[in-house]
Amino acid sequence: AFGNRRALLRLDKSARLDANLGFTLIEMSMVLFIVMLGFAAISSSIGSGNQTAAHKSAARDLASALRFARGHALMMREQTTVDISLADNSYTVSGREKVYTIPEDIALTVVTAQEELQGKDAAKIRFFPDGSSTGGRVKLEQNGVNWQIDINWLTGQINLAEQ
Repeated sequence: AFGNRRALLRLDKSARLDANLGFTLIEMSMVLFIVMLGFAAISSSIGSGNQTAAHKSAARDLASALRFARGHALMMREQTTVDISLADNSYTVSGREKVYTIPEDIALTVVTAQEELQGKDAAKIRFFPDGSSTGGRVKLEQNGVNWQIDINWLTGQINLAEQ
C-alpha cells in the first residue's frame, strides 16, 4: 500500500515541476513591454543630449571668437569687433571673412553699448588695443537653458557660464 503512495507523490511532484518550467505569454509580453519602455527612455535622452551639446558648443564657440578678437586687438594694437546678427543667428570677427552660424533653435540676446547697436537686429562688441572693451552680455537660450557670456568693459575678460 505504501509503495503506490510513493509513486503517486513522485508523479505529483514531477507534474508540478513540468508546469513551472516555461513562461506564459503574459509574462513574455510584460518583459517585452518593459524593454521597449527602456529603449524609449534612452533614445529620448540621447536626443536631448545632442541638443544640449550643440547649445553648449555654440556658446563655447562664440566665447572663443570673443577671446580671439580681444587677443587680436592686443597683439595687433588695433580695434577688433565681433559683429553679431540676431536676424540670422550669426557672427563675424572683423578682418576675417568667415561667417559663423548659431543653430536657429537657439535664441540669441545681446546687451552692449548703445553706440554699438546697429538697428534692432545687429550689435557689435568692440575690443580696444589696451585689452578693454565696450563690454556687454550675450545670452544663448534653448529649452529654458541659458548660456551667458559676460564681457567685462574694463579688462575685456570673457566669462562663460550656464545660467
